[in-house]
Amino acid sequence: MSAFSNTGQDVIQQTIHIDHAHARTQDIHEFYEIERTADEILAGDFKRIALQFPDELLGDSVPVFRALKARIGTGREIYVLADTSYGSCCVDEVAAQHVDADMVVHYGYACLSQTSRLPVMYVFGKKTFDVGHALSSLLELLEAENQSVLLKSDVMYSHLMGELLAVARDALKPRNVSVDYEPLPSKTSPASNTEPSDDSHPPPPPSTIFYIGPETLALTNLLMTNAQSQVLSYDPESKSAKVESGRTNRMLMRRYAALQKAKDADVFGILVGTLGVASYLPLIKHLRSLLAKSHKKSYTISVGKLNPAKLANFMEIECFILVACPENSLIDAKEFYQPIVTPYELEIALGAGRSWDGKYVLNFDQLLRESKQDQSDAEKSAEQSGEEEETDDIDQPQFSLISGKYRQAKRYGDSEPNPSSTLNGDTSTSLVVRNQEDALTALPNSAALQFLHQRTYQGLEVRLGEDEPGVLEQGRSGIAKGYQTDKGVAD
Repeated sequence: MSAFSNTGQDVIQQTIHIDHAHARTQDIHEFYEIERTADEILAGDFKRIALQFPDELLGDSVPVFRALKARIGTGREIYVLADTSYGSCCVDEVAAQHVDADMVVHYGYACLSQTSRLPVMYVFGKKTFDVGHALSSLLELLEAENQSVLLKSDVMYSHLMGELLAVARDALKPRNVSVDYEPLPSKTSPASNTEPSDDSHPPPPPSTIFYIGPETLALTNLLMTNAQSQVLSYDPESKSAKVESGRTNRMLMRRYAALQKAKDADVFGILVGTLGVASYLPLIKHLRSLLAKSHKKSYTISVGKLNPAKLANFMEIECFILVACPENSLIDAKEFYQPIVTPYELEIALGAGRSWDGKYVLNFDQLLRESKQDQSDAEKSAEQSGEEEETDDIDQPQFSLISGKYRQAKRYGDSEPNPSSTLNGDTSTSLVVRNQEDALTALPNSAALQFLHQRTYQGLEVRLGEDEPGVLEQGRSGIAKGYQTDKGVAD
C-alpha cells in the first residue's frame, strides 16, 4: 500500500498498459474508414465533430484529423478527445459537450450502449480472420444435440460475420441447426429520437453461441448474460477454439459471494460510472427508492474511473453499487476494501421480487422494465388475495452467510427511533458537538456520524496546560539529500 503522502513520482513514471488486441494493423484510410466518416459528416451537416480515441489508437489521432479535415472542407471544426471520463468503450458525451460538439465519432472497441444526448458514428476498425478455419474449429466442439446457434464477435471482426453466417448455415443445414446473427449498428441516435423497443416477449435463448474474438470484457459480459447457453470462442490471434461455459460457474460464484455481502450492508454508495448511457438517471432514482424502502442509507458518488484509493475515502460505506455500461459493470473487487455489486444484484440482495436463478441482467432499460413489471405483478397479487403487505419486524435478526452469525440490521429513514437502539437509553450515535461551547445537536440517520463514534481513533487529544512545555531544538535546513543540522549533515 502506498503512503498517504509522497512525491508524486509514481504518477509521472507510471506505465499505461495498452490493449494491443485492438491496435491498428492496416492503412489509416481503410482502418478508420475516412471516406465513410466524411460522407456521414457532410450528409448530416454537422459543424462541430468530436473524435474519441482509446489509448491504443491515440497515436493515430493526428493523421486521422488531417485526413478528415481535408475532406470535409472549411466551416467545420474537429476536436480530439484524448482521455475519457469513464471507460473508453462508452461514448464520452460530457467531454464532447465541453467543446459544444453536435456529433461524436467513436473509434475502436465500443460497448454500443444507447446514448442520451448526441448522435454517434462508430468506426470499429477492421481485422481479418480465417473464416473456414474458425468454423471448422468451432464445429469440432459443437455438441450433437444443439438445435440453434447464434454468432457473436468482437466489433473489429463484425465485417466478416456475414460471410461466416453463410458458410455456417451451409455446414449446419444437414443437422437441422438454425444459425442466426445480430448485425452491429454503425451509428446511433440519442434515446430521445429513438422509438422504445418492446422486449416483453424476448426470443428463447440459443443452445450455443459462437464467439469470434480474444478474451475481453465483451466475452465476460456475454458469458454472464447467457449462462443458460453453451459458449464456444475462437481467438483469431492464436487460431484456437475452446469451450468458455466452464468459466461462467466460477464467475457466478464470485458474484454470489458479493451479493451475500450486500445483504449484510446497511450503508450503500451508488457509484455513477457513466454520464452518457441512456436511462442512467432513472436507474439511479430507482436504486435510491429501493434502498430507502428497505431502510438503507445511500450516498450518490461520481468518482470517474474507479480505483481502491478513491473508494477508500468513504469508510462508512459498506457496499458500493456501480451504475455503468454492461462492459464495465462487473468489477473484481479483490483490491477494493468493500464489495461492488451491480443494480441487478442489489435487487436480489434486498429481496425486490427477484431471486438468484442464474439469469443476469446488465441492461438499464431491461432492468427497469422488469422491476416495474415485478412490482405491478406483486400489487395485483396482493389485491386479489386481499392481504395487506407484510411489514418487517424491526427487532428480528438476520442470518449472515458471510459471518455465519445472526446480525441486527440498522434502519435508516424511520420517523420513529429504533426501539432496539434506545432500549437502554443509547442515543449517543445521533448526537454531535455543534460548537466550542459543547452544545449538542441531534443528527439521526447519519451513517458517517455513527462510523466516527465507533472508530477507535477519535483524533488528537486537547491537553493545553496539562503537559510540560517542549524543549526547543535546532531544526533542519538544506535540501532532501543532505539536510544540515547542528551536528552536521544528517543521513
